[in-house]
Amino acid sequence: MDLSNLRQEYADRQLDVDHADGDPHQQFERWYREAEAAELLEPNAMVLATVNAEGGPTQRTVLLKYFDSQGFVFFTNYQSRKSQHLKLNPHASILFQWLPLQRQVEVRGTVSKIAQEETENYFLSRPRGSQLGAWVSRQSEVLNSRSVLDDRLADLTKKFGDGQIPVPSFWGGYRLVAESFEFWQGRPNRLHDRIAYGMGSGTDPKSQWNRVRLSP
Repeated sequence: MDLSNLRQEYADRQLDVDHADGDPHQQFERWYREAEAAELLEPNAMVLATVNAEGGPTQRTVLLKYFDSQGFVFFTNYQSRKSQHLKLNPHASILFQWLPLQRQVEVRGTVSKIAQEETENYFLSRPRGSQLGAWVSRQSEVLNSRSVLDDRLADLTKKFGDGQIPVPSFWGGYRLVAESFEFWQGRPNRLHDRIAYGMGSGTDPKSQWNRVRLSP
């Protein structure tokens, strides 16, 4: 299939170094709120890239659950492939694609587990079905059939009844602490705006980051 003639011209918006926030976390929040306001489908969906012991990359889409100046938090099974990768190499990248706004953001940094109390607070806020799902899925294992999941769900639904469902010991949150950001805004003629932030120095949040324009 030849896709060489498939093109989309970008001309709606622009991004300039002087108008980008000095703190990339604030710039990210600004763009995230605009993605929400545009009613995009799951604006918190992000592609998480990790590498295995041999340096082979793997990507998958996960959901960002909250973020602030301390980092970006997501939840998963601690026995999953992504978790095994992060145990060996905590460096990772997350990518947000807001294509209707002709934007994407890449954040790179170091990932670590969040505190158990933080995991429990989030787990208890989830719908009951999602809580059961965390128990049912032994993420990344090979399944003989879908019925294996259905049977586990039925068993666990009966086991927990109407009582509170505890947090599985093999499930919890991770936080990516950013070391660099890149904000990408589509522009005409493939001359896109790319603003990159790297760690600087100082105590003020905005002075901790250096920002530059990159060639498209």
